[in-house]
Amino acid sequence: MNEMLINRPNAALLAPWSRADFEAAIRAVGAERYHDKHPWHHLLHGGKLNMGQVQAWALNRFCYQSAVPRKDAAFIGRVLDRELRREWVHRLLDHDGYGDEVGGIERWLALTDGLGLDREMVISMRYALPATRFAVESYVTFVREQPLVVAVASSLTELFAPKIHTERISGMLENYDFIDDGVMAYFKRRLTQAPRDSDFALAYVLAHARTRDEQEACVDAVRFKCNVLWVQCDALYHAYINGNVPPGTFRPAPETLTIFGRSA
Repeated sequence: MNEMLINRPNAALLAPWSRADFEAAIRAVGAERYHDKHPWHHLLHGGKLNMGQVQAWALNRFCYQSAVPRKDAAFIGRVLDRELRREWVHRLLDHDGYGDEVGGIERWLALTDGLGLDREMVISMRYALPATRFAVESYVTFVREQPLVVAVASSLTELFAPKIHTERISGMLENYDFIDDGVMAYFKRRLTQAPRDSDFALAYVLAHARTRDEQEACVDAVRFKCNVLWVQCDALYHAYINGNVPPGTFRPAPETLTIFGRSA
C-alpha cells in the first residue's frame, strides 16, 4: 500500500483541487521550506564561510549529485510508457554525461578539484556526514518505491532551483577569492536544465494526479524532497558551524580555516 496515502482518511471524500489550486499547493511548499531559506545557505552565499567549510559543503553535496542519476535510472526501470522513458532519460545523461558532454557529476568534480579536494576522496564518499548519506539514499528509495506520479512530483523542487543557483553563482563569485567561473560551471548549466525538467514534471503531475488522494500525495512528495535537502544543510551546520564533526568524516585542514572570502 502506498504509504503516502496512509493516514489520509478524509481525502478520498474530497473533490480534487482545480489545476490552478493544485499547482499553487505545490509551489507553496517551496515558498515555505525550500533550502534556500536555511541559515547554512545564507552563510555560504554571503561569503561568511571559510574555505574548509565550503569544501565540506562541496564534498557532502557530491553524495546528492551522484545519487541523482541512480534515482533516475531506478525510475526509468519502472516506466512502461516509452515516451515517458524517452523524456526522462536525458536527466540521467545530463548528470552522467554522454559523448563529448561531460555531465553534471564531472562539472561538480571540477568544483571540488578547484577547492583543492582529492578527487578520489570525494568520489569514495567515505568522509561524508552520516546524515547526508541517509538523506540521499532515502530519496533514491522513495523514487524507487512510490507510485510513478508521486515519484515525479518529488523532482518538483527544481521549480525553486533557478533562484538558489543564481544567488549561489553571484554570491560565491563575489565573496570568495578561491571561487572562479570555471568551478561554477555546474550551476550555470542548471539554470537552463532545471526549468526544462521542472516544466515537464509539473505538467505530468498536474495531468496524472487526478484524485484528491493523489494530489495530496504529490504535495507531500515535494515536502519530502525539501526535507531531504534541508536535513543536509542541518548536518553541515551542526558539524561545521557548531563544531560537532562526527568521527571518521571530513575535517578541513587547518590552513583552510583562515582563508576567508573577499568580504571578510
